[in-house]
Amino acid sequence: MLFTLKKFIGGLLLPLPLLLLIVAVGLIFICWTRWSRLGKICISLGWLGILLLSLQPVADRLLAPLENGYPTLNQTSNADYIVVLGGGYTFNPDWAPSSNLISNSLPRVTEGIRQLEMNPNAKIIFTGAAAIGNPVSSARVAANVAESLGVPADKIIVLDKPRDTQQEAKEVAKITDKQKILLVTSANHLARALRFFKAEGLNPIPVPANQLAISSPLNPWERWLPSSLYLGHSERAWYETLGSWWQAIITTKGEK
Repeated sequence: MLFTLKKFIGGLLLPLPLLLLIVAVGLIFICWTRWSRLGKICISLGWLGILLLSLQPVADRLLAPLENGYPTLNQTSNADYIVVLGGGYTFNPDWAPSSNLISNSLPRVTEGIRQLEMNPNAKIIFTGAAAIGNPVSSARVAANVAESLGVPADKIIVLDKPRDTQQEAKEVAKITDKQKILLVTSANHLARALRFFKAEGLNPIPVPANQLAISSPLNPWERWLPSSLYLGHSERAWYETLGSWWQAIITTKGEK
């Protein structure tokens, strides 16, 4: 219940729901109160916020500092385990396996498989519980994709109980026995994930995947026309910032 409540409140605080809520409040002020001036201000702020956060220069400037902390790993590390954290997914048996990994998950899995090719003696660990109402876990879906791409089943470990990054770190610590591990997750999520793993006495090598903030050339209209793609980049920046604040709160409570 607490996990669901945390996700729901966190979802409401993301840019699009929050700005739409501000616009809705503005409409209420205009239509049903005498505070029409305040209502116009709310609507204008909401519209301006959505516009700015949908522009590539704004969105990626917010996201880039979260992604630039760790370089792509392109050499053999002699790792014992490659840990790939769970992310967005669904499960439709009629789809191609990779189509069931949505949002950040497919780049994480493919990077994990790339690292396995450079570390052939390692095993690959997929983490992530089942979403509410879904009979198949995030970890199992990721494992299915890996097997469909040629990874032998005996090289795969599925941890399908943890529901968030903190729980993933605890479960990984139980089976890796502080051996050498690579931690694969989205570049913007990596710093927060590393803190959870280090709190469990692990010292993983960071492996960023799913980099989103673009610094290479783009067409002018791609930079300056509002796009849902870049609104999503702003959302990732804000989501990770909220997550870091929450992590700091629970860490402080744990130290008391």
